[in-house]
Amino acid sequence: MKYVKFLISVAFIPVFIFSQNEVCFDLIENPNPDHPALGIFTKYVNVLNTIHVYAEPSISDAKVLHVASVAAELLDNNEDGVIDDPLLEQSLVNLNTIMPIFQSENGNTIDTFFDNFDDGCAGAVLFRNEIEPSHPGHWGEDATVEEVLHTINGCGHVEVYPSLYHLEPNSSYLTDAMDVARGGQFIDMPDTYPDEAWYHYDDWTCEYECMAMEYLYWCIVTNMDILSDSETCAGIANEWEPCTPELFEVTDTLMFNLITNQDNKLPQFAPDGNYCPSDASIEKKTNRLFPFLIYPNYPNPFNSETTIRYNLQTDEISHVNIYDITGTLVKVFPSSNQKKGYHIIQWNATDNNGNPVPSGMYVYTIRVGSLIMTDKMLLLK
Repeated sequence: MKYVKFLISVAFIPVFIFSQNEVCFDLIENPNPDHPALGIFTKYVNVLNTIHVYAEPSISDAKVLHVASVAAELLDNNEDGVIDDPLLEQSLVNLNTIMPIFQSENGNTIDTFFDNFDDGCAGAVLFRNEIEPSHPGHWGEDATVEEVLHTINGCGHVEVYPSLYHLEPNSSYLTDAMDVARGGQFIDMPDTYPDEAWYHYDDWTCEYECMAMEYLYWCIVTNMDILSDSETCAGIANEWEPCTPELFEVTDTLMFNLITNQDNKLPQFAPDGNYCPSDASIEKKTNRLFPFLIYPNYPNPFNSETTIRYNLQTDEISHVNIYDITGTLVKVFPSSNQKKGYHIIQWNATDNNGNPVPSGMYVYTIRVGSLIMTDKMLLLK
């Protein structure tokens, strides 16, 4: 697993896609075709303004939308159109989280991506043959649930709740529980695991931190009842023994208590590849049917300057303002009648008088007609 930080951008030219599952997201063209890392992709989906799915041209639209749907279902597990954990959401936004999909692990594209990608968070990657929309999360067929969970955990939970999920030895509830599940603390993979161990991951390339991330995945999906069919149980027994929720509850009591504790807001229900909440908030998050699209500013957090980007669906007059966290108006950008398409505004962290503003959280608003959309950005000096 590679873990890096990522630069977010915007997207335009909507393409409406229909697949076997109901997915209320728009698949659109890559908004960053000239970026040294992101330019290898052609397809893009904005998942609740929180995770940004990029895919190579050979990835089918159905597979890209499947990844987007699974990500949304894991973030909004009760599917009411609102992300379940706002602190997790903020971390994923602040780190500019991306889920890249590649044709394969062979070739130059994945090397090009990681050689040039250093300003966002990619907790995992997916390959075309790992995605199967008709069998969400099924072991050996669809790795989407696993890799999206790694992304959400690595770019979110580990950052927001270090006492629960930090990955280093002796650093968290998670690693303490894993040492029990492995029958001892093994910084490197042992030649053999003790007989009492029920988690015996056997990939020698996976270091302790990687082992902890895999352990968290096994625990979450076991509780979701994704692994309980006999074929899967037999196939994963060399790595993970308690493959049913019942076995998990009586075998790994530490992690069962963590996973099922409602205060921790971890997903409880397995994604089925369908995501289309009836709640109106999904429209706000996906920007569907609105006269303009708004995307997170970048970089975010930023130091001296950040870029706000949006896309008008028709020729419109747009109004862009910036407020501090108390609601005080800080900056007003001149309004103008703009052509349909892609627009950017750069803010150099000054107020209307040209004075530098202090570090902190700011909100920018974009108004077109009677509709106003907002997003947050963090200034760090």
